[in-house]
Amino acid sequence: MGGVRGKLGFDPYLALIVAVAQMVIGRGASWGQRLLREPLDPYAYALLLVGPLAVLLHRRFPLLSTAAALAACDLFLIGGYAYGPSFISPAVLLVLLVLRGRRLMAWVMAAMTLLSFLSYAWMVGNTDLFHSVWILTSIMLLMVVAELVRTVRERRAERERTAEEEARRQASEERLTMAQELHDVLAHNISLIHVQASTALHLIDANPEQARTALATIKTASKEVLGEMRSVLNVLREGAPRSPTAGLDRLDELIERSGQQVSVRRVGSRPLPSQVERAAYRIVQESLTNAARHAPGAEVNVRLEYGESELTVRVADTGSATPGALSESGSGNGIPGMRERASALGGTLVAGPSGAGFEVEARLPLPEETS
Repeated sequence: MGGVRGKLGFDPYLALIVAVAQMVIGRGASWGQRLLREPLDPYAYALLLVGPLAVLLHRRFPLLSTAAALAACDLFLIGGYAYGPSFISPAVLLVLLVLRGRRLMAWVMAAMTLLSFLSYAWMVGNTDLFHSVWILTSIMLLMVVAELVRTVRERRAERERTAEEEARRQASEERLTMAQELHDVLAHNISLIHVQASTALHLIDANPEQARTALATIKTASKEVLGEMRSVLNVLREGAPRSPTAGLDRLDELIERSGQQVSVRRVGSRPLPSQVERAAYRIVQESLTNAARHAPGAEVNVRLEYGESELTVRVADTGSATPGALSESGSGNGIPGMRERASALGGTLVAGPSGAGFEVEARLPLPEETS
């Protein structure tokens, strides 16, 4: 309702502008053509007010108001009054028809306007071809300009609509990314807390120092979970976009916090796109979570191979994975989530038993390096 009022609110101002313009120009034209044309009288002023009234009612009665303004213009000319002021209203209304999407009606009324002007000229004996061509050119120029303005407005509206859709799409992707990031952080840290709590309970009497270490790990993991949840809630509260910061530069911190025996080997080195680095980090994190959950105490080997066209991430543990525990038919989202991350980047991920343990291998495509 507010948008409709906003649009209707423009018409009275435009009608007032047209009325003032026609009155001022009419007075000036009448004085300038006082020897050739009739002076303005109440009838002439009444005809000049028909046009602004038609502008005011144009949105509700587009055809009727345009025809009324054209008829008033013709009567003004037939009455012998000065040329000029009566042309403003029909011109404005023709432009409004085009801008408001009634193009066929606009061109039909433009043809009627041309016919009425030519008929008046011939009626008063003006059969000059140049005069007829000038009338045709003026009306055609007016319509072409109106069409150009309409095209520009439609393209600008389309760009704005596209920008809004893109903003909504990006916001949706950001929310999905945030949910996925939060899921990964929670899954990893809660699994870590569970494993370390079990270790602490088992060793609290026999080996208090090792139990203390496990409890310290629980404290660190729970603090990170709370910090991550607070960060996400703040972002949701503020409505601002968030760029996840998890990357391979934090891999050592992740391994240290996991409390597992993890060895890392890097083959090669090159800059990575942020989305690839983030996906690689989360794949390693989820693999460590799975190893801690299904093969506690196992050694885990992480291998990162930086190739020319792809990054290979391989995580393998030496423990005994429970058959089917990590299958996609299970209740967890670990392996399907990792596979979705790889697929989203155009890569692949393979996971399955390897000897006595379990192995995850992801291949993530990389752009060509620029020299």
